[in-house]
Amino acid sequence: MEHELERSTISKLTARLIPMLFIIWFVNYLDRVNIGFAALQMNKELALTPQMFGFAAGIFYAGYILFEIPSNMLMRRFGARTWIARIIFTWGLVSIGQAAISSPYQLYSARFLLGVAEAGFLPGVMYYLTCWFPAEYRAKAIGQVYSANTLSIVIGAPLSGIVMSMTDHVAGLSGWKWMFIAEGAPAVLLGIVAFFYLTNRPSEAKWLSASERQWLISRMDQDHKAAEKLGTSSFRVAVSRPIVWLLGVLYFSIGIGFFGVSVWLPQVIRQMSNLSLVQIGFVNAIPFLLGTIAMLLNGKHSDRTRERRWHLAIPLAIGTAGLVASAMTSTNPALSFAFVCIATTGIVGALSVFWAVPSAFLSGAGAAGGLALINTISAFSGFTAPYMIGWIRSMTPDFAIATYAMAGGIGVATLLAALLPYPDRFKKDELPASAHAPEPKEL
Repeated sequence: MEHELERSTISKLTARLIPMLFIIWFVNYLDRVNIGFAALQMNKELALTPQMFGFAAGIFYAGYILFEIPSNMLMRRFGARTWIARIIFTWGLVSIGQAAISSPYQLYSARFLLGVAEAGFLPGVMYYLTCWFPAEYRAKAIGQVYSANTLSIVIGAPLSGIVMSMTDHVAGLSGWKWMFIAEGAPAVLLGIVAFFYLTNRPSEAKWLSASERQWLISRMDQDHKAAEKLGTSSFRVAVSRPIVWLLGVLYFSIGIGFFGVSVWLPQVIRQMSNLSLVQIGFVNAIPFLLGTIAMLLNGKHSDRTRERRWHLAIPLAIGTAGLVASAMTSTNPALSFAFVCIATTGIVGALSVFWAVPSAFLSGAGAAGGLALINTISAFSGFTAPYMIGWIRSMTPDFAIATYAMAGGIGVATLLAALLPYPDRFKKDELPASAHAPEPKEL
């Protein structure tokens, strides 16, 4: 009976929350990284050098970093439904506004404002998932939602190429401006829908039966107590713990490789080939499609075996080796791209497991602040990687040196994943019993 209740509750949670959060995240990441595809037209029109483009791609994270932790703490005050909806709606408006850009400085300003609007979204959604999904289901749930990151590139790259090709000079606007409008408008609509669709906490989930609600409340309280036993639910304690800062450094190192590939790959493909915008979009999608599959399988296997450390470190080691091999074969475009596919499979494959690690020892305000701090530290890679690669490209057109730099970042992440003293295993039967536990504090 207990097993059937658990199965039905998780099934309803997955059906209700995962598709909506996936769609929101898909649109979010599409609006964040479509500048990489816009560059194929925009750089020439705005006379952007590689270094200027790298700065424009990265300045987004300056706004994101400054407002990340305040945004996540405000979500606890106003509730997940209201705050996540606000984030979605405002980033959509700013994304559409990028169609008015006519100079490099306007581009820098718009990208900074987009970062401010989106601040708190990733840790906010991660925190939201930790309040709904028990620990033994968390990596899979995170992977299902986080796969929207890479699928937004898989689907968004060809889509961006088609929109830019079909709308160029329509009504006097360039194709890249129409792309910002077409890909920003869904966010505005989703912000309105999310406000009415999302539920703040399990006790308000009228779409669960009374017994399912009570089971979920009890189980999440067990997780809350287990996390407190391993770590803390205090915001102040969480942000002062060295392990939280080191996990931020780990994710920063991952970002050096991930953001480097995701932002610059369309231009790499163009440099290596004579493909059209649409063809570049489809080729650009290949490594991220492979990475998405790896992320879902790795997260599922990590949950089943209840192991985190090596499900994180081994894929990152594959990512490091793939980038090094790609740099070493840069004179052979087809082989070099094949190694990029292998590298991306490893890097992306590690992402869902990473976010399951801090939630194992952070809860409540500690989770909100700790996850936000980790993402704030890591967000520096969103500025560092594009700008660093742009600076390297201003020195040499060969992408090999930049690829070695990305491999270095993933290599550091691999070592940290293997050696850091975080809890890498959890056991369901070690959770404290609480058959009729009180509701965890509201978001």
